[in-house]
Amino acid sequence: MEGADPIRRLVHAFSRLPGIGEKTASRLTFFVMDADEAVARDLAEALLDLRSRVHLCPICCNLTDRELCNVCSDPRRDRRVVCVVESVPGLMAIERTGAFHGTYHVLHGVLAPLEGVGPEQLHMRELVARLKDGVEELIVATNTSIEGEATALYLSKLATPLGIHVTRIASGVPMGADLEYADQVTLARALAGRHSL
Repeated sequence: MEGADPIRRLVHAFSRLPGIGEKTASRLTFFVMDADEAVARDLAEALLDLRSRVHLCPICCNLTDRELCNVCSDPRRDRRVVCVVESVPGLMAIERTGAFHGTYHVLHGVLAPLEGVGPEQLHMRELVARLKDGVEELIVATNTSIEGEATALYLSKLATPLGIHVTRIASGVPMGADLEYADQVTLARALAGRHSL
C-alpha cells in the first residue's frame, strides 16, 4: 500500500485490526480526517509510544512499560498462587473482579498443534522456572475451547509432579441466564462443578 492514496491506505490499516470491517475502517478514517490535527498526532504518537516502550514482564510475561509489571512489583501479591491465562485481556478481566490476589502468568496463546503452536511457542519455559520457586497452587484460567482444555491438561501434567496443586476455574451457567437456553456442555460443566451451600 506504499504510495497509495492516503485515505485508502489508512482505511486498509484500520481494517487489519481485529473486529474492524471496511465500513468501520472508513468511519474511523474520516473521523481522523475531520478531527483536529492534534487528534491524528496523538493517535500516531500513542501507537509509536506503545511499540517502543511496551515489553513483556520478565517474570509473568504480562505487558508493561516498566521493568516489572504492576502485579509482579506489588509486594502484597501472594506469589505462592499463580493464575495462568491465555492473553493479557484475560488477565485484565480477572483483575477487574478484584477477587484475585495472587500472581499471573500469560502464555500469549494456547497449544494448537494443527496450527504449529506447541509449548515452545508459548511462554512455558518462564512458567516452569517460576513453578520451582515456591509456587503452591497453579490456577488454570484458559478458555473452555478444545485448545484451552488441551493447554489446561498439559499444564496439569507439568505442575502436578512438582507437588503443585493444580485447579481449573469453574465454568457453567452465567448469572442471570435461563437454564432452558444453556447448551448441554455448559450444563454438564455446571453440574460437575457444583459446590455446597
